[in-house]
Amino acid sequence: MANDLLRLSGLTKAYPGVVANDDVSFDIRDGEIHALLGENGAGKSTLVKMIYGLVKPDSGTMSLRGVSYAPSEPSAARQAGVAMVFQHFSLFDALDVAENVALGMENPPAPRDLAQQIREVSETYGLPLDPSRTVGTLSAGERQRVEIIRCLLQNPKLLIMDEPTSVLTPQEVEILFETLRKLKAEGTAILYISHKLEEIRALCDHATVLRLGKKVATCTPSETTAREMAEMMIGSSFAAPAVKTTTPGDVLLRVDNLTMAAPGSFGTPLRGISFSVRAGEVLGFGGVAGNGQDELLLALSGERLSDKGTIWVKGADVSRDGPVGRRAVGFLCAPEERLGHAAAPNMTLTENAVLTAGRRKKLVRNGFINWGLADRFAAEIIDRFDVRTPGPHVAARALSGGNLQKFVIGREVAQNPDMLVVNQPTWGVDAAAAAAIRQALLDLAEKGAAILVVSQDLDEVLEISDRFGALNEGRLSALKPVRDLDLEEIGLMMGGAHDMEVAHVAD
Repeated sequence: MANDLLRLSGLTKAYPGVVANDDVSFDIRDGEIHALLGENGAGKSTLVKMIYGLVKPDSGTMSLRGVSYAPSEPSAARQAGVAMVFQHFSLFDALDVAENVALGMENPPAPRDLAQQIREVSETYGLPLDPSRTVGTLSAGERQRVEIIRCLLQNPKLLIMDEPTSVLTPQEVEILFETLRKLKAEGTAILYISHKLEEIRALCDHATVLRLGKKVATCTPSETTAREMAEMMIGSSFAAPAVKTTTPGDVLLRVDNLTMAAPGSFGTPLRGISFSVRAGEVLGFGGVAGNGQDELLLALSGERLSDKGTIWVKGADVSRDGPVGRRAVGFLCAPEERLGHAAAPNMTLTENAVLTAGRRKKLVRNGFINWGLADRFAAEIIDRFDVRTPGPHVAARALSGGNLQKFVIGREVAQNPDMLVVNQPTWGVDAAAAAAIRQALLDLAEKGAAILVVSQDLDEVLEISDRFGALNEGRLSALKPVRDLDLEEIGLMMGGAHDMEVAHVAD
């Protein structure tokens, strides 16, 4: 068609043990927002990497405005008018906004001219940025603006966005959507990847659905329910998490006045955090990224010892114990960063299972690893949590982000902890996998475990939590029963403008 911008024909890409994309064909038109949907491991990342020149297809062709298009590297894609904003930002904290923007451009203008261009473009698209601000001082939403402005300065014909709202507040999401609609009106095409299906329905014109590397469906999101799209992605229906029925019991985890300096120049200090979690209870913490979530996990896991305050586990003070000591008493933590923190990239899934479960699952005895037992434990996680991988011998870095997330959470849940703290448990996973992970957490609580869920996904926190608190600049709001809250009150709590005194431990 005359207004087809990018045409994909029969794209195929295989890796050892898996076909990532199998004969995928579809078109993206000028001035449309086109959603690319699929569960974890469906082939979305590989497909956009081929479009952006990071991966070469084994077979198939692409054409851009009717001309053959086969970028050998990202710089060739950018020169052809294709730009991409990645899920994980590629920014240097110690440099300012203008310097980071210049690093991503082929031929950046003089610094003064670039600063002026950043101001003009950012104001035009409703994404105001100060070119002289150090990136390390920016919020997650502002960092995303840097990535977007860097792309827009190159006047792209096609903008690829991978999970763009995963680090944004509801207000920032609306600003982003206004920007994307403005770009659409100007004729720019947008390829939009997200697991948030209601956002897809509100924003996108068309959707292409991948399953196991194949294109299986197309739809008009505004005319399709979120559940229908989710079922297209997985090929079957799935159950929503069941309502938890247990009554909270004794306090298993108690934190009193937890205070800790910021880890580095751009971290967030913890300021007098106090709370308790009872057996059978799910406590939810919300907040915008960068308000102390990572620091709280470091303090609770024992990776960093707090400057002041006490952490009690089943009545015992573990404040000066490290991760090994805390795990020994059944207190487990799963951090947000999957690759490099929760999992060692170059180690196999079996080896990664041993890293945290060696003692609790008796995979290590007298200094020797029982590899047969370790393989079976890793295989159990893969099967129970539907991790799409050829087997436990595969390196962690070879998994898609969502599948690695399922493995990491599954590894901790399968150890049957008495207390579990998880940061962003369903970040980057599809609807069915998210429902399965949430159900696994609720099942743990039903068995009497105390669960703390830290998440930027408010729907998630409200769906499974008994009580809710908000983190803001390293402080914790008063905790409130979820049944008593509405979204407006939650937004105020997250912004630090409502009842942000130190939460009391008393229940």
